[in-house]
Amino acid sequence: MHESGIRSAYGADKFGFKELKAVRWNLQTPALYEHSLQRQEGQIVAGGALCAETGHHTGRSPKDKHTVVDELTEKKVWWDNNKKVSKEHFNNLLEDFLAHSKGKELFAQDLFGGADPSYRIKVRVFTELAWHSLFIRTLLIRPEADELAKFEPELTILDFPSFKPDPKRHGGREGSDTMVAIDFTRKIVLICGSSYAGEMKKSVFTTLNFYLPQQGVMPMHCSANVSNDGKESALFFGLSGTGKTTLSADPNRTLIGDGCYAKTVNLSRENEPMIYDATNRFGAILENVAFDSVTRVPDYTDVSKTENTRSAYPLEFIPNASRTGQAGHPKNIIMLTADAYGVMPPIAKLTSEQAMYHFLSGYTAKVAGTEKGLTGVEPEFSACFGSPFLPLHPSEYAKLLREYISKHKVDCWLVNSGWTGGKYGVGRRMPIKATRTLLTAALDGSLKDADFHTDPYFGFAVPNSVPGVEPHLLYPSKTWKNKAEFDETAKNLVGMFQKNFQKFESHVDAEIKKAAPAIGLAAE
Repeated sequence: MHESGIRSAYGADKFGFKELKAVRWNLQTPALYEHSLQRQEGQIVAGGALCAETGHHTGRSPKDKHTVVDELTEKKVWWDNNKKVSKEHFNNLLEDFLAHSKGKELFAQDLFGGADPSYRIKVRVFTELAWHSLFIRTLLIRPEADELAKFEPELTILDFPSFKPDPKRHGGREGSDTMVAIDFTRKIVLICGSSYAGEMKKSVFTTLNFYLPQQGVMPMHCSANVSNDGKESALFFGLSGTGKTTLSADPNRTLIGDGCYAKTVNLSRENEPMIYDATNRFGAILENVAFDSVTRVPDYTDVSKTENTRSAYPLEFIPNASRTGQAGHPKNIIMLTADAYGVMPPIAKLTSEQAMYHFLSGYTAKVAGTEKGLTGVEPEFSACFGSPFLPLHPSEYAKLLREYISKHKVDCWLVNSGWTGGKYGVGRRMPIKATRTLLTAALDGSLKDADFHTDPYFGFAVPNSVPGVEPHLLYPSKTWKNKAEFDETAKNLVGMFQKNFQKFESHVDAEIKKAAPAIGLAAE
């Protein structure tokens, strides 16, 4: 078996692989570019990024994600949110994965999931595709050479897009050619039928989300930054498209993380200079981005393949990124929503109970084009701003977060990066300059001294005015031409919140229930 790159003594044979053509161990960016191009997996575009396509899967496949039900998981896992697969079906799938790999060339990366040595997990990822190896190497933390030499994986991921599961033999979904199967006991993840690289990253998240709460550690689907003196860190919760990557990449603060995975739709140097520069260079990976066939210049406004065009790049491509990936407990928590109904204010101060309510709600709104068949606006409620990656019940994470908010006296804010002046299609996107100005005021502490009014629909505190922000933005009804239509839309959204939260009411106390938006609040 031919092998290259740095590898540990714990080889592929220990996992059960036999008769492989080759294993390419821990190859670095230039070599993975070469393999990707030789195998015609992608093309180099102007600026130097490697551009690949993910086929008919241009996003995650949550309906095809399955968890092994066994003694460890049967009573712990939130089965309302996680599909079951039997141990027997998983064993069949693993056996067939290993058989499928015979005679193949695989790429292996040994990486860390998490920066803190006390809690990070050692992850080994075997991929069929060279660009997938580059992707996961970019998004997780790369060990030093001496760490690689003695690396023994705690989690092993096999990502084989060319393998098609059999629902009867493997326990997957009828009619689907895709499957993501997780065995928490054996710490193995099997991904097949999809070339969407994000499945690997989310599998690591899901694993950490299972184990860390049992150690009293709060795992989060968020981005983070810290003041340049290292004293004032902030967390940014939010679903896809709400601005986690954009808003945490602040030129006046230090970005914390491992690798970056940013949406690129309408990406421009003017609005997002750091992300634009990190994306348009050698070492970045583009997914499903259209480009000119002659000049190879990417066109980030072209969504003909998908709205979910993406860029993956190493954290060090951001000039003011943390080299340790760590910071102290946050002073501020930002919950981001892209409210496409245009009724939520651009920023609001939350009580700890309101923070818990909105954390469990995990609201944003999807708009036409983000998913096949979606027209107009549709609400999305994703508990803890990451429901697809939660193996445990949301109340487990909320309880931990509430304890830390109380213990460390954290200020919580809700920020609407969505629409103002009307719904999607009528109003306009919230000006990013206004959002950044409001965030800066929240993070430097000056916004706490502002005068506030109570939002009549959601009950949280909204500043009356903030220097540099158009005054009417802070009073959403004033941005609409038709005030009666605004009132009806706001009341409808409040009703959606209330209906969604019914499933959590038995898991929270009376104070959190009182933090719910209420149509009665809006009565004059």
